[in-house]
Amino acid sequence: MVGSEIIGNVRAIIEWAALIIEITGAAVIVAGVIRVAITRGTIRYLFQLEKPGAYETYKHQMGKSLLLGLEFLVAGDVVRTVALEPTLNNVGVLGLLVLIRTFLSWSLAVEIERRWPWQARTEKDQQGVNSA
Repeated sequence: MVGSEIIGNVRAIIEWAALIIEITGAAVIVAGVIRVAITRGTIRYLFQLEKPGAYETYKHQMGKSLLLGLEFLVAGDVVRTVALEPTLNNVGVLGLLVLIRTFLSWSLAVEIERRWPWQARTEKDQQGVNSA
């Protein structure tokens, strides 16, 4: 009986850890969007569309919080699937989720940096990263 109680407690801790990681991911995305909307001023941004680089900086700030949130969500899925029930079906679903979220992350990174990952950074790219 003691062994099954320990296993039950460990299982509960892992479930809570996965839930906390996933909630953190969602919170990062929501907080990032709110922060960008407030600090960059969405309404102010709409009136500055003709200003050079306004859209790029807005998109860059929004994309960073989305990327970080996606990483947390992937981590939560990995913890939940691998640690709790590593059945072939669950691992397959995890693989599909990771594939989709990795594609989204990669697409966001390409959109933010405006270059393919294998391309070298230009001086203009370096200046954009330092100013954001």
